[in-house]
Amino acid sequence: MSLNIAQILFNSLLTGSLYVLAAIGLTLTYGILKFPNVAHAEFITFGAYFAYTVADIWKLGFPSGAAAAFVVTGILGVATHLFLFGPLIKKGASILHLTVASIGYGIVLRYAMQEVWGRKDLYFSAYYPGFDVGPLRVTLLWLSFIFLAVAVVAIFHLLLTETKIGRAMRATSNNPSLAQASGIDTKMIIMLVWFLGSALAGLGGVMKASDTRITPVLGWNVLIMSFASVIFGGVGSIYGTILAGYILGFVENLGVIVLVALGLSTEYRFLLGFFVLVCALIFAPQGIAGITFRSIRKRWRAVG
Repeated sequence: MSLNIAQILFNSLLTGSLYVLAAIGLTLTYGILKFPNVAHAEFITFGAYFAYTVADIWKLGFPSGAAAAFVVTGILGVATHLFLFGPLIKKGASILHLTVASIGYGIVLRYAMQEVWGRKDLYFSAYYPGFDVGPLRVTLLWLSFIFLAVAVVAIFHLLLTETKIGRAMRATSNNPSLAQASGIDTKMIIMLVWFLGSALAGLGGVMKASDTRITPVLGWNVLIMSFASVIFGGVGSIYGTILAGYILGFVENLGVIVLVALGLSTEYRFLLGFFVLVCALIFAPQGIAGITFRSIRKRWRAVG
């Protein structure tokens, strides 16, 4: 069986871009609030449903639907903080309390979306025919999403390193009390993080649904690998998460080829990403962000 390496790399870039969009949002909220927001999965699903409403029900087109999903899902994230997690934090809720609350909130959102949009699979009507570029089979939709993910990565790099807001975000993440004492409006920063993190989740949902379909559990399929990207990259590290997302995208796409060759179901492709995650954590428990040659050698000796 001959392998089209260029196509595998392209597909990996596309898959990794999806994981990066969803995982950056997860990393942002964790970096500030220090708890895993399981309801992030429903933000992903909500973005897809809202984009479908704008694009296909209101007939405003797919680009308008994607843009609207970004904004409205971001607003949903801010509202979630203001009316749920913010009050819980003020009352002294622990990480466990917040995590359980996010699970319950996610269930409420999922069933609310089922009441609004139903349980049947939905499909975007926008059609983007494929065409060949050398050995690659691509579509304008795939290219636009890869470009979008690269643009998001570049914008976040500039935001974090070259702007006052980015420095305020990093300060708030490292030490909220000290940041507030230094004159940083931490409440505004937290709401900004919620908006950006949730908006990117919604955009990731649009990206996933446009290439497959919209289902009530769409977000969960993305969240699993998003969590893997966050842990593999180093919890709280945006750059590590980005690199891990693309690595897992490559592993998943190459793994599909291996599974087909072995006559196994391609549904096992998600396990391959977790296998890489487990192996990485054995040798570098702090994730990609904390990897050094010395730490790898030390871990190898400990295992041996």
